[in-house]
Amino acid sequence: MSDSKLGVVIGGANGIGAACCELMAQRGWRVVVIDLDETQARQLARSVGGVGMGADIRDLKSLESLANTIEKDLGPVRSLVVSAAAFQERHSPGDFPLDLFRTVMQVNVEGTFNANRAFGVRMVESGGGSIVNIASTVAHGSSPLHAYGPSKAAVVNLTRNFASQWGRHGIRVNSVSPGTTEVARVLQRPPGRYASDVKDHMALGRRVQPNEVAEGVEFLASDRASAITGVDLLIDAGWLAASTWGLYGGVPKPSED
Repeated sequence: MSDSKLGVVIGGANGIGAACCELMAQRGWRVVVIDLDETQARQLARSVGGVGMGADIRDLKSLESLANTIEKDLGPVRSLVVSAAAFQERHSPGDFPLDLFRTVMQVNVEGTFNANRAFGVRMVESGGGSIVNIASTVAHGSSPLHAYGPSKAAVVNLTRNFASQWGRHGIRVNSVSPGTTEVARVLQRPPGRYASDVKDHMALGRRVQPNEVAEGVEFLASDRASAITGVDLLIDAGWLAASTWGLYGGVPKPSED
C-alpha cells in the first residue's frame, strides 16, 4: 500500500482502539497496532493485515525509537491515533489514592504528549499528516472522576495546542470525545458505576458503539477532513446535549412528545 496510508494506533489492541484499527484497515490504511500488551497488539495486527508492536506510552524514548523504526521500515506515518488511557473508579477527593491519580495523569496527559511529540515531530520532517487523540465527554463537564475527567480535558487542550503549533507544517490535530461506549471495560463495570439506566441520559436513548467512534476517528484521520483541525468531535449519543434535562424530568420518550 502507499506510504500515504500508513496509520499508527496506540492503545489499539482492544476497545475503541481495536475498532479504529479494524475500520482503518477496511478503508485502505496499513495499520501499525501499538499497545502495552504486545501479544494482543500482534494478534489484532494479524487480523487486520497490519504490524503489531509493544510500547508504554509513558516512555518517551521508547516511543521515539519506535517512531524511527516504523519510518525506517514502513515509511512515513501519515496518521496517528492515540487511544491508550488509564481509567478510574469513583473516589471522593479525601480518599483518592494518590498513586492512582498520578498514574491516570501520567498515562493520559503525559502519554498523549509523548505520543504526539514522538510522531508529530517526524510528520513535520516528512511533510505532514494527521493526529487524532481520544478524549472523553467528561472533559466537557463535571463528574466524580477527579483524575480521569481533568486528564481528558487536558487532552482536548493539548490537541488545540498541537493543531496551532504544527498547522503550517501540514499537520492536522483533532480529538474525539466518546460518550459511554459499549466496550468490555464499560460493560464489566460493577453496579453503581453509572446511573441505573445510562440510556435515559442520552438524547438518542442508547449507548455508543465502538465502530461509531471509529467512524469519526477515521474521518478526521483521512484527507476527507482536510480543512478540519483543532476540533473536539463529540460522539456521545447526545449525552452532553441532554445532560441537564434531568432537572426537568428527563429526556422525553416518543410517547411523551
